[in-house]
Amino acid sequence: MICILHGYLLDGSGSNLWTRSVVRALCADGRTVHLLCEEPHPGNYDFITAAYEYPHDGERRVMLERAAVLPGRCIMHKPLLADVLPVYVWDQYEEFDNVVPMVDLSESVLEDYLHRNVDVLTRVVKEHDIDVMHANHAVLMSVVAQRVSAWTGVPYVVMPHGSALEYAVRPDSRFQRLAADAFDHAARVLAISTETAQRAERAFSDQIESLESKFVAMDLGVDTAAFQPIAADQRRDNVARVVQLLAGVERGRSVEQGRRLLVELVSNDDVSIACSAVGDYIAKQPDEDVEAKLESIDWEQDQILAFIGRLIPAKGIHALIGALPLILARAPRMRLIVVGHGPLREPLETLLFAMERGDRTLAERVLRHAETIEAGEPEHLAAVRTFWLQLERDGQADAYWDAARRLIKTDTVVMTGYLTHREMAWLLPCCDAAIFPSMVLESGPLVFLEALSSGVFPIGTYFGGMKVKIDMAAQHLGDDASAMKVRPDAEHIVADIAAAVPVALPLGGRHRHTLRRIAEEHYDWRPVARRLADVLEEVAAAPR
Repeated sequence: MICILHGYLLDGSGSNLWTRSVVRALCADGRTVHLLCEEPHPGNYDFITAAYEYPHDGERRVMLERAAVLPGRCIMHKPLLADVLPVYVWDQYEEFDNVVPMVDLSESVLEDYLHRNVDVLTRVVKEHDIDVMHANHAVLMSVVAQRVSAWTGVPYVVMPHGSALEYAVRPDSRFQRLAADAFDHAARVLAISTETAQRAERAFSDQIESLESKFVAMDLGVDTAAFQPIAADQRRDNVARVVQLLAGVERGRSVEQGRRLLVELVSNDDVSIACSAVGDYIAKQPDEDVEAKLESIDWEQDQILAFIGRLIPAKGIHALIGALPLILARAPRMRLIVVGHGPLREPLETLLFAMERGDRTLAERVLRHAETIEAGEPEHLAAVRTFWLQLERDGQADAYWDAARRLIKTDTVVMTGYLTHREMAWLLPCCDAAIFPSMVLESGPLVFLEALSSGVFPIGTYFGGMKVKIDMAAQHLGDDASAMKVRPDAEHIVADIAAAVPVALPLGGRHRHTLRRIAEEHYDWRPVARRLADVLEEVAAAPR
């Protein structure tokens, strides 16, 4: 019997998407899976047939019990935490008002979190005859699995994802020690890319001998049934479906809040005042006027580029904005759809405002402001300033700012706010290309595979797990795959984006069916889940 330890919600991207996709695929194959996570709405997921929550030192309570619709079933177990949810990067989470980056956790809060999860998992293991555990992330579920394994003898595997290694293990010696101990006692370490394995080896080289002997290769996947290519004349129908799905959905930023930002920018030179004038809103919701924004696009004539991800410097969205004047000079009908949320949103809109007016002074102020907010990562934000300095040295700055003033319009960039996979499965296939210019090493990202499955030409930074996916595509696309590659360093990323996007935009239509075939043959979730089940069964059967 399998138990998967996730520790977070099921909605969203990254490891949340991996978990719900793999569990559903396992259930579709007729398996029973126990799942430890914090999902508040288990009824939203058809593979979950029963869900229980566990108050600390209290009786288990039923959240959901229903008949199975798949050959197998998932039983979800939700430990009730104290008021703190430890995370890698701050975000908004339903039910949790006190979301704290792990590096800021006190020892007492950390131990309380571990203790609550260990108590529940121990009970689940004993009551349901669990014979193997799978822990997502280098910390903290790996630590929970290790402690329960020490008391029960049940073996476990760990699957590190990039965020825990990057934002918890690397900067904090506490989590490096905890993760190293958990990896040392794990039966296997599942590596979703060669790069992930190498990062783990580097992180624990002084603490674990022969860690490489524990690695097992494990692919990422994509729901090829949900993300499917469409012809250009079907785009409006897909967008209409997105609009239908958004009916009744709670909204995030209002039209009035967007107007306040523009009013302040016109009347005030202080970027921080302008950005704060927007006020608070629920960032993990679509914008109030997202339907009008989508319907304003000429889906038949415009060339559509999509960015999907957190609006933070590590994801490279600012580098994409910095490249816009050069992109538009070669692809004047390009429209950029930005799907996501994060603390960089208002600074990005302020930067667009400055570029639309050719205002170099205001643009510089925006970058300085971005370095002071929670999202500020100077080594990543330096990419745009480095690019501007290169233009100055090459005598091209005046032409760049003139192009920005002439070509960037109010509606060139469409920011939707947060959309779920339910909406993105219909919206992404409407695009010609999608770009993922992450400036930190990533295992995937999964959205790269969703673009492939949708027949949308993906562009990504050529390192880490993304490099592996690009190299796979190159086997089928030949020289055209070079348009997928962007160098991640601050010296090159903006210029590389500016060069790649105009080339990539027409390639989506040309290679739509080839991109789809790559996704179907190499990345569908069903074989990924079967591979995971085989590894877990091997671990469970091994002598101990």
